[in-house]
Amino acid sequence: MPKVSPSLPLVKLDPWLTPYAPQLTKRLERFQEERAAIKRSAGTLTNYANWHRDMGLHYEKENNGWRYREWAPAAQALFLIGDFNGWDRQRHPLRRQENGTWEAFIPASECQIQHGQRYKVHVVGADGSARDRISPFAFRSVQDPESYDFSGQVWCPDKKFKWTDKNFKPTEVTEPLIYECHVGMAQEKHGVGTYREFAEQILPRIKETGYNCLQLMALAEHPYYGSFGYHVSNFFAPTSRFGTPEDLKYLVNEAHGMGIAVVMDLIHAHAVKNVAEGLADFDGSGGQFFHKGKRGHHPGWDSKLFNYGVPEVRQFLLSNVRYWLEEFHIDGFRFDGVTSILYHHHGEGVAFGHYDRYFDSWVDEDAILYLQLANELSHAVRKGSISIAEDMSGMPGLCRPIKEGGIGFDFRLAMGTPDYWIKTLKHKRDEDWNLDEIWHELTNRRPQEKTVAYAESHDQSLVGDKTLAFWLMDKDMYFHMRTTDQSPVIDRGVALHKMIRLITMALGGEAYLTFMGNEFGHPEWVDFPREGNNWSYQYARRQWSLVDNEQLRYRHMWQFEKEMLALAKENHLLEQGQAHKLHQDNFNNVLIFERAGLIFLFNFHVQNSVPDYLFPVQNAGSYEILLSSDSPETGGHDRVDTRIKYFTQPTTYGPRLSIYLPNRTALVLRRVD
Repeated sequence: MPKVSPSLPLVKLDPWLTPYAPQLTKRLERFQEERAAIKRSAGTLTNYANWHRDMGLHYEKENNGWRYREWAPAAQALFLIGDFNGWDRQRHPLRRQENGTWEAFIPASECQIQHGQRYKVHVVGADGSARDRISPFAFRSVQDPESYDFSGQVWCPDKKFKWTDKNFKPTEVTEPLIYECHVGMAQEKHGVGTYREFAEQILPRIKETGYNCLQLMALAEHPYYGSFGYHVSNFFAPTSRFGTPEDLKYLVNEAHGMGIAVVMDLIHAHAVKNVAEGLADFDGSGGQFFHKGKRGHHPGWDSKLFNYGVPEVRQFLLSNVRYWLEEFHIDGFRFDGVTSILYHHHGEGVAFGHYDRYFDSWVDEDAILYLQLANELSHAVRKGSISIAEDMSGMPGLCRPIKEGGIGFDFRLAMGTPDYWIKTLKHKRDEDWNLDEIWHELTNRRPQEKTVAYAESHDQSLVGDKTLAFWLMDKDMYFHMRTTDQSPVIDRGVALHKMIRLITMALGGEAYLTFMGNEFGHPEWVDFPREGNNWSYQYARRQWSLVDNEQLRYRHMWQFEKEMLALAKENHLLEQGQAHKLHQDNFNNVLIFERAGLIFLFNFHVQNSVPDYLFPVQNAGSYEILLSSDSPETGGHDRVDTRIKYFTQPTTYGPRLSIYLPNRTALVLRRVD
């Protein structure tokens, strides 16, 4: 195997990595060795990620029967059980094969296995335990409405779903404007929404607002609805709560028809610890898919941790990546909990203040290999697919190509930004907002590693916290959101809500994200039905009637979101590199910068509206206003005339522009000649 060049491109990008070049080289060499081994055994990485086609229950037309395979290396015995054999735990035993796999073939003449029937596998474990389990490769899992038990379900409908999205290419979504959403809580009704309801009622709203990418949460089956989908039990089964697999395909197909990419929130950092529904202790060894003992348990999440050092575990997870891309035409993934994946300490209680933290003994090199393989596979299976890492550690090279010494993600989430805004709103008076802090927070990111900027996601509105709108306006939102109301609290809240979102998008990254409903200032928080709230759906829904009511100011915030996204798309804002600061005025709390040929002006002052505000620009000429947060259509006070042109003035120090800049207002200008 040829040695990797000591001068890795990643080190050239960041000279601070020079002392760690040997570790980076070792990572790349290990990846290359694994890829070579995969090529020898399977030909391609795509062929290797094929377990979902070989394992589990499949009908073989050529043999007129059903083949069932499982990987359970330490188990003593396995038996296929289900509606088709009266749940007889002895009738259909599996035979042990090589490499820890078990297999059975059931001729159709002997047993009629039909679409919709429930099934499980009875496993006699290494420890002597005897349990009925759901196949790790079940394509559908359903819950009994009376016993609440989950079972696998044979899924082989006569009619295959007919895709009509062949003209959609994820490569066309070069500047992702991401709408993070949860299908179940997307409806206003008190209950669980469905894939088809989402496609027919919510997708048109997303399209109209201007988003070009969905991030779908909670797609893989999970036994507890209130887990937000993060405690996955069945990795190949779209959750049946929202409908059938065909219903999910319908949603994706409709999104593609609107030019919207679909990214899945992929949970490969951990799995539910439930033995009855999930993968835990499947073969009775206490390990198999997960680390044994304490290392296999996440103390903060109370869940099981995958052992990425086991080749079969990597193959299982890689096959899962391929399955969602091919079967459901998913356009990529937001990998959840990447910090937890990368480190044995999972990022808990650790400050990443030195580069040593990215290369010490706490780093899980097996996990890095898996993530490299997963990213390469995703890009190979679906050209232009998007991979996003949820990492708060700042791992160098996370979003650089593998051949450069990186891990291969396309984007990382700017996880510090929403936390910064929440802390600012909670702990600082408006008068004390620090422009240097804002600039640093929104521009401090690794060079040439793309970032998803966001002011808030689902995390900021989970129970125990509040949306930005609710932090800004709190209980006044219940009483003073009519357009005719006079309320300084609401005026401030609407103004800052718009400014925070615009400056976050304009400064913070190469993609932008919001959680559904927050684009119009959805109030309150998210809280799923649970015993503590008497199983209420009051806060597990989205109140679209608020934004549909033209007499309420939610409409204003939504209108601004539309205009903001349109401006970003029309000017290719997110593709144009980082912003250049033109002017900072700490007395008037004014920040002015340029990006993509646009000039952004922010006056955060609580009262100072400055007439004839003079500031430098790079190019002389005439300028027009493209966007004003003070427009009456977006809930402003109409203090700026957006119809007139503004002309530069020559000075000794270069061209200057003069404009009326009201307090708590953002303006965006463009040179026209």
